[in-house]
Amino acid sequence: MNSQRPTPYPPIDNRRASARLLGGGVLLALALSIVGWLIVRVPGLQAWISGENTVNRWLADHRTPQLNTYSHVGSLMSDTIACIALLAVMVIATRVWLGRWREPLALMAAIIGELLVFLVVTAVVQRDRPGVVHLDPAPPTSSFPSGHVAAAVALYGCIAVIVYREMRTRWLASLIVAGCVAIPLVVGASRLYRGMHHPTDVLFGYIGGGLWLVIVVTTILPLPRDHTGTSPSAARAEEPSEGDVSVSASTHRQA
Repeated sequence: MNSQRPTPYPPIDNRRASARLLGGGVLLALALSIVGWLIVRVPGLQAWISGENTVNRWLADHRTPQLNTYSHVGSLMSDTIACIALLAVMVIATRVWLGRWREPLALMAAIIGELLVFLVVTAVVQRDRPGVVHLDPAPPTSSFPSGHVAAAVALYGCIAVIVYREMRTRWLASLIVAGCVAIPLVVGASRLYRGMHHPTDVLFGYIGGGLWLVIVVTTILPLPRDHTGTSPSAARAEEPSEGDVSVSASTHRQA
């Protein structure tokens, strides 16, 4: 059982929250689909696409056995099996740690919603993968946007938010948050290096995953209106205990 008081989030209106998540997901999928459609089908953007192909070819020409291994590990950090396994662990861990379902719900919404948006966009855009040797098996989904990158941003980003707000050991919280920020960067670089995505696929993977993370956090984990910028765990640590309050009151009466 959690020995500290978790962040006191306001109650959730289930209908409003569901409508916000659904509406936000639809709008995000629509926006990303429009961008992807323009990239693939507007003739005036062919010079841009040619520049992207140059990047992919340069990376392919500079592959080494060691970088191949590193990029393989980086790509695995956000593949389907890793995300499902990490989600299961974090759902159980946050439920036991914080003693409520708010954080597990946010984690599930982050990764499931991102997946649904990704599937819709890839089905609409249908962008071919880069014309270089692919170091990973190419899934049936199209290249735009990068699902690995979007999933890394949504899942690891949600973990970072929870840890930063709830963990009292600040140095450890900072270390975990730094790792959660670094992992999506490693995933994006790995997917580019391995020839699985164009640069804009990775870019809009970051944008799409980040926007969905914002929607989930502001809907399921909204900070109280009087939040002043101090981290919730630090603010709770600074709150006087009942003993401190009693001593203060006693001193005031004596004065």
